[in-house]
Amino acid sequence: MQITVERDVFKLAQVFTISRGSRTEAQVLTVRITDGGVIGWGECVPYARYDETLDSVTAQIEGLSGQITRAALYDLLPAGAARNAVDCALWDLEAKQSGKRVWELAGLSKPEPEITAYTLSLAEPAEMEAQAAKHAFRPVLKIKLGTPDDMPRLEAVRRGAPKSIIIVDANEGWSADVYADLAPHLVRLGVALVEQPLPASQDEVLIGMERPVPVCADESCHDRHSLPHLVGKYDVVNIKLDKTGGLTEALALRDAAIAQGFKVMVGCMVGSSLAMAPATLVAQGAMVTDLDGPLLLAEDRDTPLLFDDAGVHPPEPDLWG
Repeated sequence: MQITVERDVFKLAQVFTISRGSRTEAQVLTVRITDGGVIGWGECVPYARYDETLDSVTAQIEGLSGQITRAALYDLLPAGAARNAVDCALWDLEAKQSGKRVWELAGLSKPEPEITAYTLSLAEPAEMEAQAAKHAFRPVLKIKLGTPDDMPRLEAVRRGAPKSIIIVDANEGWSADVYADLAPHLVRLGVALVEQPLPASQDEVLIGMERPVPVCADESCHDRHSLPHLVGKYDVVNIKLDKTGGLTEALALRDAAIAQGFKVMVGCMVGSSLAMAPATLVAQGAMVTDLDGPLLLAEDRDTPLLFDDAGVHPPEPDLWG
């Protein structure tokens, strides 16, 4: 078994801005695992918020050797981007070696398209209204907020897309007081979900706080070990493979979260169709699917995921799984 890591860069269709900064490209790591002449592959997006860099994640992956199994991988690498790419590559490898699809190997039902949110970049209100109007045909719009001037932006998006479902992602950018002040307006404007309103280190104040709009844990939720700390604070958990450390843990987290009464959102970092492909399996029946990464790119993998009126479709075998 041979493992290789390659850096790939995908240009974005436009500058993408959240409360933490802006970017013009997606920098990803592509992992290939060769075994018996068969190659499986996966992708991850190292994220500085979790102290990951392209170099540090590459070093984690290159430190692996010998015959690696998905079961063994759980103890060899922590939850995060490195384990995600390797885990997904192992799933793809097993599918190719067995002649079965990953969903069959995982004991899942055949996946169907899922309507996905489309993310609007953080900008001035007038620009966000124009973005919203351009994408008003989309059923679900996600708004990046997390600044002191969020209300004019939210009002502008609602004007631009009066019929779309709106979800809001504050990226840990609000305080408890700001969230409490905004909550009634979120209801008034028909916001369906608020993602990570407070910093993960300060989310204890959500206990006992009125939540008129469902609140989703993103930075506060990584894998199954996170769940006990979310009770009483959140209604929904956002499952991202780059946080869970791969499809294996993502499926386990989904089942555990649902069993404990949480609803599920399946999200992504900004990556290519290869990164989204395994997540489409986790997203089946989710409250919110947010796998729009490829829609934000100016370029993609040779066999990209299909997006149409039915939503994001599961991958073709030529892409993954």
